[in-house]
Amino acid sequence: MTAGVTVADARAQELIEQFETESRTRSLTGFWGRFALVGGVATALLAIYYAMAGAPIPFTSIQLIPNVVLYGQTITPPQIYNLLFLGATLVLTFLYYPALQRWRRRVHPLDVALMLASVAIVLYVLLDFEKIVYRVASPSPADFAFGLGAIALVLEATRRTVGWHLSALVFLCLAYAYLGGIMPPLIRHRGFDLDDIVAQQYLSLDGMLSLVYIAGSFIILFTIYGAILERSGAGKFFIDLSFALTGRKRTGAGRTVTLASFLLGTVSGSGVATTVTLGSIAYPMLKRSGYDRETAGAVLSAGGIGAVLSPPVLGAAAFLMAELLRISYLEVLVMATVPTLLYYLAIFLMIEVDSRKIGTREVIVEAPGVGQLMRRGWFHLTSLVAIVAFMALGMTPILAVFWAIVFAIAISFANRDAAMYPRKIVASLAEGTRGVLSVAATIAAAGMIVGVLLQTGLGLKVSNLILAVGQGNLLLTLFVCGVILWVLGLSLPITASYLVAVPTVAPALITGLGIPPPAAHMFIFYYAVLSEVSPP
Repeated sequence: MTAGVTVADARAQELIEQFETESRTRSLTGFWGRFALVGGVATALLAIYYAMAGAPIPFTSIQLIPNVVLYGQTITPPQIYNLLFLGATLVLTFLYYPALQRWRRRVHPLDVALMLASVAIVLYVLLDFEKIVYRVASPSPADFAFGLGAIALVLEATRRTVGWHLSALVFLCLAYAYLGGIMPPLIRHRGFDLDDIVAQQYLSLDGMLSLVYIAGSFIILFTIYGAILERSGAGKFFIDLSFALTGRKRTGAGRTVTLASFLLGTVSGSGVATTVTLGSIAYPMLKRSGYDRETAGAVLSAGGIGAVLSPPVLGAAAFLMAELLRISYLEVLVMATVPTLLYYLAIFLMIEVDSRKIGTREVIVEAPGVGQLMRRGWFHLTSLVAIVAFMALGMTPILAVFWAIVFAIAISFANRDAAMYPRKIVASLAEGTRGVLSVAATIAAAGMIVGVLLQTGLGLKVSNLILAVGQGNLLLTLFVCGVILWVLGLSLPITASYLVAVPTVAPALITGLGIPPPAAHMFIFYYAVLSEVSPP
């Protein structure tokens, strides 16, 4: 018996289903299941084509999407692809995520109406883009109506995917932009008309569309890559490998969970997915070893959230960091390596201390030897090495992950059971799109917040306040920034925490204290990750 099946696969699926119920995700069948599959695959293929080809997208050849001539060059404006991708993800979000828990078993007419509205906000811009783009400063009543609808759709998609906290924060920021003239002196500004606010958010690249292209290029390709690795059995291989390496010592249960979290995190990039997948297997082992349920849950959560830090597939915020800093993703991987090792080293040390305090027992796990595992699953390691090697050779992250996907598919045929046949590839494309839905909604919502912070100057006001409290002291200022990130993390996901902190916390560190931008952004990213497992 291998470690990967110590707990029945049915039990693993049961826990995943339970988690999905809590996150209110639908399991679609019949017509809607086929619609979701086709929509997911089409969105993935569009993203791959756009990412690989640059600006052009297929529809331009038949003039459904207008081009703009700039300095003699015909281009496809970024707003168009951003809107296309956002519209596609909104449609799938309203399909997968019900508005209410009791609607989880079927697609409600309200969901269909919101899906159609998502299509409408895209078509409205596409059909008259060359005129609309010049009306950003003076939007028409129709521009305002469709823009207001787009904002409402993003807020609802965000509420469904990550909870109401981020949607509420976006609403408060928009209200602040409008009511700035009556705010307290410390945060007062002149205030903006509703037309200006809506136009900026919907028709410009300074609102909800500002960073969507990152989800529609970098992030979706990496979620597809992760889905292909998972479909080929990489996750199970890394879990088995961690059990084989550490599963026969007194502290083996805790060590195994931590090592498995790290290895599984290298292919998932998701703390939630890592915790749920590993928890179904490792939780019973931790209990048998002598851990109480609270400590076992803490070990799983702390280890799982480290997946967001673990190269080469980091969390979504890492791609945003690379884009905002204008550095290569490989540089972000290098910067993340030492914090990741220190993070997991700290967990290992705490496990050593807890195992002696609790008096954990040895739990023997029947697992194949390391040699046997490597003989049948060695190619999974080459898939991870390949993506780093491609970037080291000078490829962009998009090219690197594309060729890593091709390599992972090809090398999977080294084991017939893991081989990625067309059916598996299609499923992986759909899963990759599904995996990016919450990220796309989060980035669009956070983009609106960032737009307001920049439009009103609130970001600089917060930075000045941080510097005033920190009094020029590095440690005190870092402590204040850490507290702010902790507070943001109480209600916001990692990606949103990072994006909100960049225009508020980063200027205090970079301009105020002279900290190099990469170090400042890595600090923000690291503490945004830690906020996910910080009390309460």
